[in-house]
Amino acid sequence: MKNLILIGMPGAGKSTVGVILAKTLGMDFLDSDLAICRRAGTTLQDILDREGLDAFLDLEESVILDLETQNTVIATGGSAPMRERAMTHLKALGAVIYLQAPYEELHRRISNIKTRGIAFGPGETLLDLYQKRTPVYERWADVTVPWDGERNDLEAAVEGIIAALEERKLC
Repeated sequence: MKNLILIGMPGAGKSTVGVILAKTLGMDFLDSDLAICRRAGTTLQDILDREGLDAFLDLEESVILDLETQNTVIATGGSAPMRERAMTHLKALGAVIYLQAPYEELHRRISNIKTRGIAFGPGETLLDLYQKRTPVYERWADVTVPWDGERNDLEAAVEGIIAALEERKLC
């Protein structure tokens, strides 16, 4: 099977759902944020603090462009779809699934917004990111799966992804 690539806002549950999805389908799992940390030898927040937003996005793009996997669920960082080359590469690797979470739920979940390693521009808020990124996620998605993490459990999210992929003959 080709890869399944999860995109969406920080706090949408990409890594959490991705691990369960990979186990359910017998696939490998890769978290691109962890790959960035391994390459840099530090945390996402430290990269942002020391190097700045543009350097972080460049590193994220480089890590993604170096991915050559098969049969892997890839959970991307929330900013990955903001780079055209990165997303073109990911689209070539497999089906892109937008894990869509409502803003209110993201706001509730993210209590460590200043230390979580979220790629903010100067003065940007979570709402600014949500409004800016939502159309970008929608543009790249082969499949959009709403999941709020409260009313739907993990298994329901995984089942929704698999059903949507089967419906579109993407798996």
